[in-house]
Amino acid sequence: MLTQIVNIISAWAIPVTILGIVTYGYFKKVKVYETFTEGAKEGFTTAVTIIPFLVAMLVAIGIFRASGSMDYLTEVIAPAAKLIGIPPEAVPMAVMRSLSGGGSQGFMTDLFKTYGPDSFIGRVAATIMGSSETTFYVLAVYFGSVAIKNTRHALPTGLIGDVVGLISSVFAVRLLLGP
Repeated sequence: MLTQIVNIISAWAIPVTILGIVTYGYFKKVKVYETFTEGAKEGFTTAVTIIPFLVAMLVAIGIFRASGSMDYLTEVIAPAAKLIGIPPEAVPMAVMRSLSGGGSQGFMTDLFKTYGPDSFIGRVAATIMGSSETTFYVLAVYFGSVAIKNTRHALPTGLIGDVVGLISSVFAVRLLLGP
């Protein structure tokens, strides 16, 4: 029953949100289309600005993986991850999630091919993708594009949020979908 309710909410959440925003803008006399296209124009400008930072981050991730550091870090983290219920097979994806959305997507796809998307491992991996952030990517690309040098508490806060997302993912999958 709870799964059906979640599925219904999931199917309608985005269309209702978009309709709500457009309706709100209409009643507030906002030129919704013009505002949208102006925002898209600013978004394109921002995208061009962040390209150097994006390339630097992707090169750093490539070096991290090619050097074997990813495998070593995964081995170090795996015992602690197993204690909180994260399947050892999902640990590389969980580690990569803080670095790169595309890289973690690749790991998740491999988990889906091996274990299936409806397996416990697949469900945990998918929930981790939705409940954690690409913390290092955000810091490198977005902070770099606006020339913020001192990130202060952003990195520790982001990493704590990622760990909470990992733990919450396992808890949510066990609670809502079972082991």
